[in-house]
Amino acid sequence: MNTRLPFTIQGVGSALPEKVMTNADFEEYLETSDEWIRARTGIRERRICCNGENALTLGVSASQSALERAGLEPSDIDLIIVATSTPYVPLPATACYLQAQLGCRQVPAFDLAAACSGFVYAMASAVGLMHTGTYRHALIVGSEAMSAITDFSDRTTCVLLGDGAGAAVLGPATDDVSGVYDCLLGADGTGAEAIFIPAGGSRLPASSDTVHERLHFLKMRGREVYKFAVLKMAEVIRGAVDRVGIDLDDLAIVIPHQSNARIIESAVERLGLPMDRVLINIDKYGNTSAASIPLGLDDAATMGRIRKGDWVLLAGFGGGLTWGSVLLRW
Repeated sequence: MNTRLPFTIQGVGSALPEKVMTNADFEEYLETSDEWIRARTGIRERRICCNGENALTLGVSASQSALERAGLEPSDIDLIIVATSTPYVPLPATACYLQAQLGCRQVPAFDLAAACSGFVYAMASAVGLMHTGTYRHALIVGSEAMSAITDFSDRTTCVLLGDGAGAAVLGPATDDVSGVYDCLLGADGTGAEAIFIPAGGSRLPASSDTVHERLHFLKMRGREVYKFAVLKMAEVIRGAVDRVGIDLDDLAIVIPHQSNARIIESAVERLGLPMDRVLINIDKYGNTSAASIPLGLDDAATMGRIRKGDWVLLAGFGGGLTWGSVLLRW
């Protein structure tokens, strides 16, 4: 797609757990250090769910904030999509629980599983459905409790992950410039097990053996993922601006999935894009998978880094292996 679709983000919101886990906390029981983690990932701290917090509670809070900023009521929402790899329960969709807790009407509500690319997948899906003319306002949520699938004895993964949620309300544009100009989604299933959870599905249902062997935690082949992410991030950014016919210099801000600060820096260096046009907040939140891009959107909006008429590019890449981008004009 490279034709303007007249739908804009009318409100964004975010939610974070109360508990902050710093790199120093890992030093107490793992063979690691704050310096080692920061040098390799750019992460200083992350948020961890506790006291009843989970993907649903965070998603509800982020959604309420987004609705308030959009000046809308839950009854105004026509479509709900929740991107998550850590649902409230395996069945039914977390989106259905969220619909009930917000007090929305009986509108379509479903979950979408595309790991770190989830929010971009959800936004592209919402835009496509809205383009049919059936839906006027869509609530898109990226919510993750990554601590629920984190093996805190595995230093190669546990230092990377964090919990959080972000939400955006999509609605009709009120001018002839704002809108979504390009969406691109992709996947390479041959790399599915570069980032995956071995057990818990129909392949390996939960059992005493799968629990004992710690197969319900996320596993990752770090070097393979690093190479993929650097190349794919640069590719999706360049591809989006080329398809729309603008220059990299026209972008006001790029909000990428916060996988690793070094990945982002390497990709940006390949493109020759100034770092001050790229949002990085992984130092505060860690890798929050599907929540990272909407968390970045909320941070950028709150800090005044996005203004009316700005070109904004969202870029996701991660488990699946999946990738995607959305180029919009604010």
